[in-house]
Amino acid sequence: MTGSKPSSAPAQTRNPPRLAQSRFVAATKPRSACVLTQTEPPAATKPRRFHGAVTLDATRVGRDAGRIAEEVIAHLVGLTGADVKVTLEIQAHVPGGVPANVVRTVTENGRTLK
Repeated sequence: MTGSKPSSAPAQTRNPPRLAQSRFVAATKPRSACVLTQTEPPAATKPRRFHGAVTLDATRVGRDAGRIAEEVIAHLVGLTGADVKVTLEIQAHVPGGVPANVVRTVTENGRTLK
């Protein structure tokens, strides 16, 4: 390549969270085993359910959850008749034990945020 400057090292960027498990499930009607001929092609079955799970960076939950809300949840909520349920599960393991003041704070905040 003539006339071009050597490229500098690529900037390091954080990869956005990806749904670890994500799938659409199509609802299908049972078919009869006795059908001999078919006069019309079968109607395409559209997916009716979605399930997704992702592990978020605990230090960037707000940013990552916001992105998922914008890029996934908003599209599903916008569908007429859609019943969308979003849950947040938190798991923490503290080898040295959780101090009493943190137990109290987390417990009280958890009750308030229900």
